[in-house]
Amino acid sequence: MTKLNLYVVRHGQTYFNIYNKLQGWSNAPLTEKGIQGAVTTGQKLANIHFSAAYSSDTTRAQDTANIILKENNSAEGVTLITSPFIREQFYGSFEGDDMDVVWEKVGAPYNMHTFKELVENFSLAKIRELMKAADPRHDAENNTEYWQRVEQGFTLIANNPELHDNDNVLLISHGNTILSLLERYGDGKFDTRVRPDNGSVTKMELADGDLTIISYNQ
Repeated sequence: MTKLNLYVVRHGQTYFNIYNKLQGWSNAPLTEKGIQGAVTTGQKLANIHFSAAYSSDTTRAQDTANIILKENNSAEGVTLITSPFIREQFYGSFEGDDMDVVWEKVGAPYNMHTFKELVENFSLAKIRELMKAADPRHDAENNTEYWQRVEQGFTLIANNPELHDNDNVLLISHGNTILSLLERYGDGKFDTRVRPDNGSVTKMELADGDLTIISYNQ
């Protein structure tokens, strides 16, 4: 059984983050704080030997990955692999909208008005279903669509023929995706109401297609 050590990093802060806009497949550049945060994360991981590096194909994830690799002491020869499978959840016609307005619309049928209320009453899987129903065009990913895509990202990593047992892999991901992984694979040990910080590191182990969460939001 091949076990891979995944260092899953949430991308650096973007302008959509500070503008409180939903940012799934849509994109916004890193802020200066986001760039510096990626540098700090890179310095924290500077002595980890990465055998491979992956990110979603959004520029915020790619830029974060490249900054971290630049700070790494042994990343020479590591080529960043990007994939749409690793993107954040797709929010359909709500992409780029004010988050507070969107969650009000999603929660309205249940007399809920904030994302906090929603996560205190529903799983993230259920919230995806509610969002697709609330999306006027119904383009937002439901839970099945989301996981069918994301699982292909982990299959891509697991099937890399150049990776060997106990290799370290850098993976630049997104806030709701990291929370969703915690919900699905964390065995209830982590509080999914606590969002990962931009630039934070969550350690996971990938073995035979199964994920184990080692630590969160470090």
